[in-house]
Amino acid sequence: MDPKPQPSPRPKPVDAAPVDVFGTKEDSEALVVKGLLDSAGIDSVIVSLDAPQEVLPGVGGVVVRVAAEDAEEARRLIDEYRTAAEQAPEDEEADDVSGPAA
Repeated sequence: MDPKPQPSPRPKPVDAAPVDVFGTKEDSEALVVKGLLDSAGIDSVIVSLDAPQEVLPGVGGVVVRVAAEDAEEARRLIDEYRTAAEQAPEDEEADDVSGPAA
């Protein structure tokens, strides 16, 4: 038995205000980015920027924010994800291996 007790993990200290790393008008797109960051161990939050539509129609959206110390890594992951998505073939028929249609 180990005589020294193991220290319990402590949350990362927050040194600065959260930083915006991604912005969009689509909630679904922000949720995908949040999932990407969460899967990489980067805590993130989605913040709504909606403006009153009767005053400023079409203005608003959402941003994904992370701790300042995670911002560089988060932006790198987002850029890699975008690059991979742009390079993916758009023609899904090329992936169809079911044979000719009857």
